[in-house]
Amino acid sequence: MNQHLQTIVDFIQRDGNLTEDEKNKISQLLKGVDKELTITAFKLDRTEKVKRTTAILLEETIEELEQKRKAIEETNSALTISLEELKAAQAKLVQSEKMASLGELTAGIAHEIQNPLNFVNNFSEVSKELLDEMKTELDNGNTEDAKSIAADVIQNLEKILYHGKRADGIVKGMLQHSRTSNGQKEPTDINALADEYLRLAYHGLRAKEKSFNATLKTNYDETIEQINIIPQDIGRVLLNLINNAFYTVDEKRKQHNSGYEPAVWVTTKKLTGKIELSVKDNGNGIPPKVLHKIFQPFFTTKPTGQGMGLGLSLAYDIVKAHGGELTVESDEGQGTTFVIKIPDTSAQ
Repeated sequence: MNQHLQTIVDFIQRDGNLTEDEKNKISQLLKGVDKELTITAFKLDRTEKVKRTTAILLEETIEELEQKRKAIEETNSALTISLEELKAAQAKLVQSEKMASLGELTAGIAHEIQNPLNFVNNFSEVSKELLDEMKTELDNGNTEDAKSIAADVIQNLEKILYHGKRADGIVKGMLQHSRTSNGQKEPTDINALADEYLRLAYHGLRAKEKSFNATLKTNYDETIEQINIIPQDIGRVLLNLINNAFYTVDEKRKQHNSGYEPAVWVTTKKLTGKIELSVKDNGNGIPPKVLHKIFQPFFTTKPTGQGMGLGLSLAYDIVKAHGGELTVESDEGQGTTFVIKIPDTSAQ
């Protein structure tokens, strides 16, 4: 019993004014109090131990959290470095893919430039002869004949100017395709862009493989006004889709001795608030089991060494960045259609 309580009990036992029954009752009450004090002391002791244990655990937890915080900071730093490296690698891959497609265009560009240059050369030669003839007529005093010849020369010069501008446009398109995109949108004639890349892709493949041939079918919606896009980026998308279409119809042609006529369709259409571009072929189509994978990076159905599998993935990202969507429909053995839908910004 508690020492102080025991003192009280002893005092009560000596007290002659209390009966034995009263002394026993008071002693029992004091024993109960002693028991409660003992329990309370035990609880206080246990609480103190819990507090000390909790403080130790809390200190360990804080230290552990600090270590984790440092580890997270180091991980974030490493991830930031890795992200920058991945961005740099992606930029290199994009540029590599772009330059690869530019290489495929080279022959087509040469062919396209050669035609207007031939016109320029021919009309220049004819114009020189006409000027010599005009000089002779002027020397002879035949001013009316000289004026007639001058009119022919003017017509020839207009044709030279037209074909010179055509060659200039082709070169500018090539430079635009090869340069790094600055991300700036500009008003663009989507029909002219699609037609330019269709011709360049066709002549480029024809120069590389003389046996290749395909029927080109176009249907451009002339009501489409100029829209704000990044032309070199959308041009890359079109070039990739058109090259893929030529590849698949050529593969099907090689599998069929006769009776198959390769064809590629390029169409544009003005929809409500959107512009639709589609590239369709009558090639082998895409197997349903892999159709959902074609926009994944590095996935390709071409043989090893004939593609990195980045073209469609990059095309998908470019169209998405323009606020549009790129979808595909394919019927195995019959052909494939890729559809681009981008916002119509002509009214903005």
